[in-house]
Amino acid sequence: MPHTSRRTRGLPTAPGFTLIELLIVIAIIAILAAILFPVFARAREAARKTTCASNLRQIGVALELYVQDHDETFPDTGDTMLWMGRRWRWSLKPYLAYAAKRDPSAPDDPNKSIDNGTHILVCPSDQTAQQQWDSTSYAYSAAFYHTPAQVNAMTTPDLYTASSPPCVSQGLAAVDQPAQKAVFAEWLSNHTTDKVGWWSWDGSRNYLFVDGHVKFLVATQIQRAVNGWPDINLTVGGIGGRDVL
Repeated sequence: MPHTSRRTRGLPTAPGFTLIELLIVIAIIAILAAILFPVFARAREAARKTTCASNLRQIGVALELYVQDHDETFPDTGDTMLWMGRRWRWSLKPYLAYAAKRDPSAPDDPNKSIDNGTHILVCPSDQTAQQQWDSTSYAYSAAFYHTPAQVNAMTTPDLYTASSPPCVSQGLAAVDQPAQKAVFAEWLSNHTTDKVGWWSWDGSRNYLFVDGHVKFLVATQIQRAVNGWPDINLTVGGIGGRDVL
């Protein structure tokens, strides 16, 4: 029987990418990433900004409940320094809800704890406040030394606040045009490891007004205080607790 030879043929192989083609693909991916990453970052910050606005609304509800329970009087700031306005949270503590926040060195001390409302007190973009047990991202302006007449003379949105001891807190009845008086604003931190003041997104921030609404305003929409401040992203309480922009 004659020997029959068979020719074995391998499967055809697909041509591979050349080096140039591979580099082109990598370049396209890099370009797309450069375009999309900032978009994703802006979307994330927009979501955080919305969360901060929601936090302020909940703080506004707590403030309203406090005012109703205290003969329509605002709480004091809890700070004796003019440029501070962070200890308001002790007064609103019974009206805030949900999680816990307390000093780990004194967990049983009621004066060193926030039993409720941790996530309400901290903006997700404020990494500094998240690292401090007693920090908050929201400022209840500085000590308020304006008379009701001076408060009511403010015709553009401005920071309205109660006073710190030994001054007497203003009452709700003293506020004319409550929709024009901002009582809370976003800030950077309550300690001095960094700048002290209210921080914002590109010169803008969320404000909680006395009537309970929250509005995102740019710096130029807020009335200037008499002593001014060069950085539009940073304000301190200023004279009478007015926003310094």
